[in-house]
Amino acid sequence: MRRKVQNFFKTPKGQLLAILAVLIAMAAPGQGLRVAMPGLVCATIAAALADALILRARKAAWEFPSGAVLTAMIVAMVLRAQEPWYVPTLTSLGAVLSKYAVRSRSANVFNPAALAVIASFYVFHSGESWWGALPEVPLAAQAVLLAGGVYITGRVNKMPLVLAFLGAYFLLFTVTAFAGNPQWVAEIFRPPDIEAALFFAFLILTDPPTSPAKYPDQMVCGAIVAIVAYAFFEWAGEVYDLLAGVLAGNVWEAWRRVSRRSGDTFPRGLGAFVREITPWRTREATGSRTALPAQSSVTAP
Repeated sequence: MRRKVQNFFKTPKGQLLAILAVLIAMAAPGQGLRVAMPGLVCATIAAALADALILRARKAAWEFPSGAVLTAMIVAMVLRAQEPWYVPTLTSLGAVLSKYAVRSRSANVFNPAALAVIASFYVFHSGESWWGALPEVPLAAQAVLLAGGVYITGRVNKMPLVLAFLGAYFLLFTVTAFAGNPQWVAEIFRPPDIEAALFFAFLILTDPPTSPAKYPDQMVCGAIVAIVAYAFFEWAGEVYDLLAGVLAGNVWEAWRRVSRRSGDTFPRGLGAFVREITPWRTREATGSRTALPAQSSVTAP
């Protein structure tokens, strides 16, 4: 048992779990432990139990649901700490279920945490504070987020994706500030938005099942996410622009994988793509009578 635990914390998932735990330990006191912890703890337990049961049914063996634990932690760290405990809990449960419902042959399509937080906005009218990104700690302490983010990004080999996103994202807002009304975009360069962008880039965008592996594809995907996030901010203001961006990148990556396998180009292969990623996938679309096990992920998916 001890060896299994040690081996787990040598993996990217285990190391991300440790990084998130450190961020929570640093950020939660500023929110109030009695405020932040009930939702975080309930969400983590509920998501872990749900995923453990699903994995048991699919694999006929008990398995530690590390992906669900990471997803729940990220959901709770993005949502406002002041939300009622059931909001992060139900949001995390929805995130876990989504990775089994919407998937291609190789992996889930959407980052579960991002998809669930956006759904929570419409269902519960919940807000985002990104308190887990350390926006309220001293500047020196924020180096923990930067160091941990750079480390885990290197471990999953996604640095071009992160750099492409951050470069394009801040370039677009910089150009807008010079060309238009700088007050409209000034908040992007201030806390908590800048910390949220770093947290998002390092710990959400880099999820292996929903992001490209090859460097050229990572750069394209990072640019797509930045452009969609920027466009969403310009259209709707700062609601969930970053999360909307990553979902667009997820769709592009899923389409790229399916079209590469099938040889279809847009728009001819659109129907087959939609059929493959729906919960009612046919045998031909999935390649088997039952859905494949969820691909291993860092952030849950």
